[in-house]
Amino acid sequence: MSAWTKDELDEISAAEELELASVRSDGTLRNPVTIWVVRDGDNVYVRSVNGRGSSWFRGAQTRHEAHIRAAGVEKDVDLVETDDVDDELDTAYRAKYGHRYAGIVPSIVTPEARAATLELVPRDRAIPTQG
Repeated sequence: MSAWTKDELDEISAAEELELASVRSDGTLRNPVTIWVVRDGDNVYVRSVNGRGSSWFRGAQTRHEAHIRAAGVEKDVDLVETDDVDDELDTAYRAKYGHRYAGIVPSIVTPEARAATLELVPRDRAIPTQG
């Protein structure tokens, strides 16, 4: 398994948003969604504010793979469901976005959003694209 570099972690954690294009069953990329991203230690996470029923989250469940772009970092990633760091991520979302989006942050720390948490794990190999 590949790991994030320090520079990648720093750039992604400083980015306001991340673009995530999940992989369809035929290997092509879906249209990217713009989403908030947080870091906890050497790991990177996203959540669906609308929970597991949102269209982008359902699409991500097809292959659990995506291509991401944030602050000059582009990477193919595995999408790993997790609930091991909910409290830490709630804190990270509040710290990163609370000062600017105080009215929106409560929606990203709800039980529904927490249930739609994905860790972005760098892939060892590129996602083959069909065009």
